[in-house]
Amino acid sequence: MRARGSHTNGETTRTDAELLELVANAHRDALGQLYRRHAALVKTAARRITHDAGEAEDLLHDLFLEIWRTAGDYQPERGSVRTWLLVRTRSRSLDRRRHLGRRCLEELPRSDFGSDAPSAEELALRSAVTRLPGPLRELLELGYCAGMSSREMATFLELPIGTVKSRVARALAELRAELGEQ
Repeated sequence: MRARGSHTNGETTRTDAELLELVANAHRDALGQLYRRHAALVKTAARRITHDAGEAEDLLHDLFLEIWRTAGDYQPERGSVRTWLLVRTRSRSLDRRRHLGRRCLEELPRSDFGSDAPSAEELALRSAVTRLPGPLRELLELGYCAGMSSREMATFLELPIGTVKSRVARALAELRAELGEQ
C-alpha cells in the first residue's frame, strides 16, 4: 500500500475523504479521481438494481454531478465515502426503478387499433392499479414492468418468496374483483 501523498500515474494519492473535501471546494481533478476509483462499483450497483445498463450509465453520471454539488454534505462519522456513494446509488437506483415501473403501469395496456384515446376498459384498469395499496402496486410494477421473477422481487424487497407470491396473487385478485364489479 502506498503512503498518502505518493504519486501514481501523475496523481497524488489521497484518501476518499480528502478527495471529497477537495470536491466540496470545487476541485475538478479530485472529482475525476473519485470517479476513476468508484465509477465501476457505482455502475455495477446501479445495474443490479435497475436491471438496465442504459439507466445505470445515466445514473452514474447523474450521481457524480450530484456529488459535485453536495460533497459538503458528507459526514465522515457516519461512514466511509464508499458507503456514502453506495447508499446514494441505491436510493437513486430505486427511485429510477419505481419511476420506470409507474410509467409502465400508467401506459398499460395500449390499444392495438391505432387509437391514441384509451378505452373505458383501459382507463378502468389504470384507475384500479393506482388504487392498490403501495406494496401490492410495487410488486406489479416490479413483475410486469421491470420483468422481475418472484425470486428476484423477494431478493430485491428482502421478503420471503412465499410473501411475494401471495401478495402478487392478492393484487391480481383485487384487480379482478374491482374490474369485475365494473
